[in-house]
Amino acid sequence: MSCLFTSSIGKKLIMSISGVVLVLFLLFHATMNVIAIFSEEMYNDICALLGANWYAVLGTAALGAIVAIHFIYAFVLTIQNRKARGKDRYAVTKKPKPVEWASQNMLVLGIIVIGFLGLHFSHFWYKMMFTELMGHHTVNLGGEVVSPQDGAAFIKYYFSHLWIVVAYLVWYVALWFHLSHGFWSALQTIGWNGKTWFNRWKVISNILATAICLAFAAVTIFFYLKSIYCLC
Repeated sequence: MSCLFTSSIGKKLIMSISGVVLVLFLLFHATMNVIAIFSEEMYNDICALLGANWYAVLGTAALGAIVAIHFIYAFVLTIQNRKARGKDRYAVTKKPKPVEWASQNMLVLGIIVIGFLGLHFSHFWYKMMFTELMGHHTVNLGGEVVSPQDGAAFIKYYFSHLWIVVAYLVWYVALWFHLSHGFWSALQTIGWNGKTWFNRWKVISNILATAICLAFAAVTIFFYLKSIYCLC
């Protein structure tokens, strides 16, 4: 069991499993957000269901632990790989293809994704679930008092600011590169790397990453355009 936490293979396996779990969560989150486009009331019902309930708090804590584990193991493995390569990492190579570029910059992409998570949490989680946990039933949102369970109000408010919209779109691009390489790489590490499925997983990873990021982007752009239309 100790080899699972100390060997390179064990660390890669832990990072891969945690990564797959996070991808599944992102798929759920993206699907949930898209609902807001069609029905703000239904979206708020989901927000209420996932509010400061014990199972939601437990799930959030578990998700935070998984993010921490994934990032820590990714950082440790990157440092180990650089030390193992030594001076070879300075060798001149041909310009990498897009997916190869993502492979060589997974840590940087991960740092960008983690960095924007802080912005995302300050906009949504902190003023929604955390506010409820603190016993408050209202929150000030741009001079308007709303319920922390009114997720649609948060989306409409934050995605009415152009700089926030641009920041989130940049985040989605970094997330796409991270997911498109990370998902199929994780499946290979887990053991689903047969010759037949090697290229198939690449295609599936690209489709999954595109679907997730387009869903997030669609919600962001939709509510920004809606804010412009309502103001006109």
